Amino acid sequence: MPIAALSALAAVWFLALLSPGPDFLAVTHASMARSRRDAVLVGLGVTAALAVWITASLVGLTVVLVRVQPVYEAVKLAGAVYLAYLAVLLLRSARRRDEAATAEAAAGDAAHPRLAARPARAAFRAGFLTNIGNPKAAVFFSSIFAALLPAHVAWSGRMLAGGAILAMAAAWFTTVACLFSAKRVAAGYARARRVVDGLTAVLFAAIAVEIAAD
Repeated sequence: MPIAALSALAAVWFLALLSPGPDFLAVTHASMARSRRDAVLVGLGVTAALAVWITASLVGLTVVLVRVQPVYEAVKLAGAVYLAYLAVLLLRSARRRDEAATAEAAAGDAAHPRLAARPARAAFRAGFLTNIGNPKAAVFFSSIFAALLPAHVAWSGRMLAGGAILAMAAAWFTTVACLFSAKRVAAGYARARRVVDGLTAVLFAAIAVEIAAD
């Protein structure tokens, strides 16, 4: 595997990771609203879904996905529906938490802004479903592999490239989980949770519309 090709691939992927999207939103919101552990598991779920898309791209399955339009549309619409579902859940959860906080304040108790812990499997699944429902990831990986991986690279080199991408993703989302679960960030979220939750829900809904209409 040529070092230059691997470096170029890593640079392009790093820029893609820096671009905010549904994966980033899912991890950051879990960090602030739930816990660092929950957010790390969400990030690992996203990484697992990326592993599916990367493997499909390397073996050529994404070409089939893109060319068989009904399959592509089904995956795309399922992903859009799931993100819209997350937006609705987030708005309903924010409303319930506001009502609970008001009741606690009236009773003289301190409000607890964080959501209840959820099972590890549920957090992992949330991250996985957030990413796997976006078939544009398959198109993205197919494009960068075709553009940046030389045709003569052996399977071991292609697996190395895929592994490097997954390692970068896992490290990035773990870092994001640690940063956004810090005490100062959590305290800021507690003060502005209605705005943050509402904005996150709107962004999820907007991304769902974009995916569905693309």
